[in-house]
Amino acid sequence: MNIRHSLACAAFALAAGQASAAAADLTVYTYESFISSWGPGPELKTRFEAQCGCTLEFVGVEDGVALLNRVRLEGANTRADVIVGLDDSLIKDVRTHGLVQPHSVDFASIPMVAALAWADDSFVPFDFGYFAFIYDHQKIGAPVDSLAALIDGNARVIYQDPRTSTPGLGLLHWVRAVYGDEAPAAWTRLARHTVTVTSGWSEAYNMFLQGEADYVLSYTTSPAYHIVSDGTDRYRAAHFAEGHVAQVEVAALSAHTDNPALANRFLAFLLSREAQEIIPVTNWMLPVRDDVKLPEAFDRLIRPARIGFSADEIGASRSIWVREWREAVSR
Repeated sequence: MNIRHSLACAAFALAAGQASAAAADLTVYTYESFISSWGPGPELKTRFEAQCGCTLEFVGVEDGVALLNRVRLEGANTRADVIVGLDDSLIKDVRTHGLVQPHSVDFASIPMVAALAWADDSFVPFDFGYFAFIYDHQKIGAPVDSLAALIDGNARVIYQDPRTSTPGLGLLHWVRAVYGDEAPAAWTRLARHTVTVTSGWSEAYNMFLQGEADYVLSYTTSPAYHIVSDGTDRYRAAHFAEGHVAQVEVAALSAHTDNPALANRFLAFLLSREAQEIIPVTNWMLPVRDDVKLPEAFDRLIRPARIGFSADEIGASRSIWVREWREAVSR
């Protein structure tokens, strides 16, 4: 391809991107798996556009932490009207940097899952779940039953980078909750049998499915996907005796949106029963409404105890924990 043709293609792509931006009434930043062909994004887009008579554009990045990093870098120049896919461990950072603004969603009118006890004026939860290590029970007959057993064993493990991925950040939180100040030593031991640390969830999970690891960091709900979509129960979540860290995924209005009314309407739509029935069987997480009927496969999932820290505690310590992890795994 010659230089002139390359420049022409680049100009065409830029013009197309600008036209897309101009055509979109609402731009939603989220993570890539949310808007994949099997994720909830396409169906949510179709249904919301049918209601609002507007055009919704999704913009995807690899994972939740990467989403935060992009919005921070773009600042007031961001195209985002709504940010979908942050989680409760990132709330403090997002609020501190002034990246979002209060929403108008009335939680009192929605039958929310009581365990969430949600009342935040800037963040709207749209699903939740528990982190877990997934294994193939046709290959592993007796799975590890605690975080200590995983860390001190020799099974091949894949997990995600806490600097770019919310599951990776969840594991950072989990190790700290179990090991306290001994967390750096635990990371060093885990590093000895870690296959790789990926930048996002999709890469890690695909590697696991290809047989490159015995365990992969994912969610207790992941086996439901395989039961419903693949017709197999071979993939299961290891149940850890000391408990599992929970993740609440949230959406919020960008501080810089030019269309707050439509953005608020989309947030309310995410909590509608219509949307909540789509999310569990496409995003494979638990709904935040307690009146959503789930497929039978969800009845077969483990029900772990919840451990961990508050969002404020995580926000105050996240950079310290990331530094500890980075130093420990590089030894």
